[in-house]
Amino acid sequence: MDERIREHARVLVDWSARIDPGDDVVVRVDEGAHDLAVAVAERLGECGANLLSVYDSDEITRAYLRASDGEFTTDPEYALALYERADSVLSLSGSNNTAGSADVPGDRRQAYAKARAGIREARLDTDWVSTQHPTRAMAQQAGMAYEAYEDFVYDATLRDWEALAEEQARLKEILDDGSEVQLVADGTDLTMSIADRIAVNSAASVAYDSHNLPSGEVFTAPEATEGVVTFDVPMTVQGRRVRDVELTFEDGVVVDWDAEQGAAVIEEVLSTDEGARRLGELGIGMNRGVDRVTDNILFDEKMGGTVHLALGRAYDACLPDGVAGNDSAVHEDLITTMGDGSRLEVDGAVVQRDGLFRWEDGFER
Repeated sequence: MDERIREHARVLVDWSARIDPGDDVVVRVDEGAHDLAVAVAERLGECGANLLSVYDSDEITRAYLRASDGEFTTDPEYALALYERADSVLSLSGSNNTAGSADVPGDRRQAYAKARAGIREARLDTDWVSTQHPTRAMAQQAGMAYEAYEDFVYDATLRDWEALAEEQARLKEILDDGSEVQLVADGTDLTMSIADRIAVNSAASVAYDSHNLPSGEVFTAPEATEGVVTFDVPMTVQGRRVRDVELTFEDGVVVDWDAEQGAAVIEEVLSTDEGARRLGELGIGMNRGVDRVTDNILFDEKMGGTVHLALGRAYDACLPDGVAGNDSAVHEDLITTMGDGSRLEVDGAVVQRDGLFRWEDGFER
C-alpha cells in the first residue's frame, strides 16, 4: 500500500475526526475508496474505536431511484438510528464513474433528498468528515494522468494544517468583526450581509467546526444578498455539467438565472424548495496546495484565489445560538475566480485583491 494512503488515514482519524477510544464510528465507503477504507479501519483499530462500515455507491442509489415510483418513506427508523447513535461519520469518496447518477430524474432526486432530510441532519449532528481517495475516474474528470492526480490529491490533503489554521484565523477575525462583504470580479458585483454571523476556520478538523479533508477555507452564512454573480469555474452538479452560471439577487433571493451550459440543472436546484433560492454559504478558498480546477467540489472550492457561494442550507456553526439560518434540502456550491482586477472587501476595506490576501507577498495596496 502507498504509505501516503496510511498517512491520509492518520490525518483523517487523528487530526480531522479526533477519534477517541470507544467512539462509535460509521465509515461510508464509495466504490473506489477500498484501499483508504482498509487504512482507516486499521487506524480505528489502533485507536480502540468501534467500526461499522457501509457501502455507499452512486450506481446503487441510481438503480434504486430509477426503479422506484418516486414515493419514499420519510426518514426510515433503521437508517435514522444508525446516525443518531454514531459519534462520528467518515465518508470516503472515490467514484468509479463521476456521472453514475446523471440520468436520475430531477424530481425523483429532489423527493428522495426531502424524504431523507432528517437522516442528513442526524449525520451532520455527529463529528462527521468527508474526504476523497484518488481514483482513475476522478483523474479523468480532472483531465490528469492518474499518477499526477494522486500527487495532486496528497499535496492538497497532507499539509501542515496547524500552520494553515493560524493563517485562516486572520480572515476569520475580519469576517467575525465585519458587517458587509462585497465581491467584485469579471461579471460579478455582489454585496451580502454577514452581521452577527460566525465565520468558520475550516482547517480540516472538527475541532474547528470543519468537516472536509482536504479543507482550507473560511466560510460564513450570508444574508440580504444583492447584485449579480458569475460563476466561471466549470463543475459537475448532480451528475451534470454546468458552466458560466449567472445569478441575480434581489432582497436575498435569486430572481433571475442563466448558464452557458447546464441552465436546466440550476433551475432544478432553485426549484427544490424556497430556501434553494437563497444563499447558505460564502466560502473563501485558502488552500494553495489546490493549484488547479479538477471538477471536484471538495478540492475546487478550497483553491486559493477563489470564492464559492452555496445555494440552500446554511450551516448552524455560522449562526449565533437561537438564530435560524437559511433552510433547504440542498446545499449546492458554485465557484468564481478572484483573478486580475478582482477584489473582496469587508466593510469597505480591501482584504483580497487579484486573488492575493493583504498579508501575502505580492499584494498591491
